[in-house]
Amino acid sequence: MLKILSMLVFLMVAFVTNAQPNTGTKKQIEWISLQEAYNRTQKEPRKTIIDVYTDWCGWCKVMDKKTYGNPVIIDYLNKNFYVVKLDAESRNDISVGGIKYSFDAQKNANQAAIILLQGNLSYPTTVFLDSDFNMIQPIPGYLEAQEFHQIITFIGGDNHKKEPFTQYKENTYKEVFRDLKF
Repeated sequence: MLKILSMLVFLMVAFVTNAQPNTGTKKQIEWISLQEAYNRTQKEPRKTIIDVYTDWCGWCKVMDKKTYGNPVIIDYLNKNFYVVKLDAESRNDISVGGIKYSFDAQKNANQAAIILLQGNLSYPTTVFLDSDFNMIQPIPGYLEAQEFHQIITFIGGDNHKKEPFTQYKENTYKEVFRDLKF
């Protein structure tokens, strides 16, 4: 009888423990549409990052997991940028600021992606727009978390207006973020 009572107590404790709400939610990037980023920029100016990808792109998936999944990256992006994920091969019309972008069958890409990538259809490509939604720079290729952090802090902190990127990496970045672990 004691064994049965002990087993019941154990099961009740296990049930109550497992029924508790999960308070440890995983950090995630607040991805929004291109139109939503444009709308938010009109009300609260902020730079925008656009992750231009395709469903078949392996490096896009790796960057999603390793770079965009890094907590340091997530925190910085959510605080300093509007962040957009744009499928370059989307067949849906994309409207931004009253302009409609359609799928271009000849290039197998949406016109929005073609314009943002300046015709260089390479995936993944990270596109940076200023707070007025003007192009800063597209950066093609996979970026590791630390390299990506250097770039987003360089642009996010307006350091791109003050010094060359190589100088920023060697001096400013090393000084400010020397204790950061990836």
